[in-house]
Amino acid sequence: MATKRTNTKQVAKKPAKKAAAPKKAAKEKVEAKPQGPRHPAGRVAQVHGGKEALAKALAPILAREDEDSDVIATRLKTASNSQLLRLKRIADAVKQKWGSREALITALGNVEKKSKDKDYLNKLSTFSLPKLFDLATSAERRARA
Repeated sequence: MATKRTNTKQVAKKPAKKAAAPKKAAKEKVEAKPQGPRHPAGRVAQVHGGKEALAKALAPILAREDEDSDVIATRLKTASNSQLLRLKRIADAVKQKWGSREALITALGNVEKKSKDKDYLNKLSTFSLPKLFDLATSAERRARA
C-alpha cells in the first residue's frame, strides 16, 4: 500500500532583525599600531638583520665547552628561520633568568638535590641549551606543585 504524499511546503520563519547599533564616528578610531612582519623570514630580517647575523649571535650562547662557535654558526645558517627565532627566545630567557649555561646547570643540580653529584652535572653539561631549559622549567613546575 502506498502512502499518500502531500506537497505542502513549510515556510521557515525568519528571525527578527536586531536593532542596528549606532555607528561610531570616524574620529573616534584609534590609530593602528605599526605591525611587523608575521612570517619568520620577515621577522628575522627585520629584527636581526638576516639569518647569518642571527646565527652568529646565537652560536656563542648555544656552544658547549667542547664545541667551536664557528662550527655551530655554520650549522645554524642551514636551520629554518622559525627554529632560529625559537632558539633566540630560549637563549634570551636563559640569559635573563640564570645568566649563563653554567649557572643553569648549577641551578638544575640544586633543584634536583644533586649538586654534589659530579657525574650528573657532567651529563647535564652535554645537553643542548633548549633541553636544559626544558628540564629547568619542568623542575620548577614540580617544585611549585
